[in-house]
Amino acid sequence: MQQDTSYYVLRRQAVPEVLLKVVEAKKLLESGKVKTVNEAAAMLGISRSSFYKYKEDIYEFHDSLQGTTFTLTFQMNDEVGLLSYVLNLIADFGANILTIHQSIPLNGVASISITIQVLEATKDIMEMISIMEGKEGIHKVHITGRSASF
Repeated sequence: MQQDTSYYVLRRQAVPEVLLKVVEAKKLLESGKVKTVNEAAAMLGISRSSFYKYKEDIYEFHDSLQGTTFTLTFQMNDEVGLLSYVLNLIADFGANILTIHQSIPLNGVASISITIQVLEATKDIMEMISIMEGKEGIHKVHITGRSASF
C-alpha cells in the first residue's frame, strides 16, 4: 500500500485548532521557550499524543521561500544509485545543496540529512518532496529544519 503524499493549501480558518496548536508547539520548542513537548502541550492545551501524531505533517506556508534553507531527513535503502537519484532530483529542481550527511547503513537502511537552499530559479519544493517519497527505497521525507537565511 502506497502512502498518500498529497499536499493541500488551506486558509488558516479552515485548519482545525489542534493542528494550529501543533505548529505553535513546534515554534515554542524551536525557540527554546519551552524545553519539552509536555511543557508545550500543557501550555497550549493539547495532548502530547496530538503533537506527536501531527508534528511531521503540518508546517506554515510562506509566500516567498527564496533564500530559505531546509533540512530534509529521511531513510533510504542501501541501494546503488539511490542517493545519486536524490541529489540529481534536487539539482533538477534548481535548489542548492549545502550539506549532506549519511549514516552507515544498518540492516540495509541509511539515515540521510540534506540541507538545501531555495534559489530564485528553484521549482516547487513540495512537488520535489512528493517525487522523492514516491521513489521506491526512499522512506518518508521530513522537513526537520528551516531558516529564512543562512
